[in-house]
Amino acid sequence: MTILGRMHGRYVHTRRVRILSEHIAPLIPLRAKVLDVGCGDGQLAARLLALRPDIRIKGVDVLARAETAIPVRAFDGEHIPYGDASVDVVLIVDVLHHTDDPAVLLCEAARVARGAVVIKDHLREGVAAGLTLRCMDWVGNARHNVRLPYNYWSRRQWSVAFESLNLVVRRWQASLRLYPPPATWLFDRSLHFVALLDVARA
Repeated sequence: MTILGRMHGRYVHTRRVRILSEHIAPLIPLRAKVLDVGCGDGQLAARLLALRPDIRIKGVDVLARAETAIPVRAFDGEHIPYGDASVDVVLIVDVLHHTDDPAVLLCEAARVARGAVVIKDHLREGVAAGLTLRCMDWVGNARHNVRLPYNYWSRRQWSVAFESLNLVVRRWQASLRLYPPPATWLFDRSLHFVALLDVARA
């Protein structure tokens, strides 16, 4: 691992897991069955379980790792291997922008979720947003061989996708403070969000 990779793991990844879990934990209903799509090593899910021991979490990921903190099942990145409305909540953290068309996987999440979809992803908003996000993505993911199509959406694109899939925004938070000062002034801004989406079924 490079020096940059070690620094990212020590100073960014650990803080990110802690802060994201604190944002996401209150959004999950009591005793919910949660599916973490693109869960990676499962560290975020493990942190959520520590904060919310009443919930259950399993994961799916395209890159099967030898050791994970939760049970993980491999999938193809497009078709979630679970039945319709088979879990209470689908969690998708920094995954959709790694797909060629985020709407495809988002549609699958809406199909599998009985109650809600919780998303953490990026917003392509503000000065040099695309370039900043590309740099962040490369530093955090290139060494793990994660696909990097750099597919970042604007707030309007997210809204259109949610509406087309009958996903109703119940909570939206764009001030996450994932990075300590002074990095927060460059890498936080309006580049991140966490959203709680209700699944509206006919």
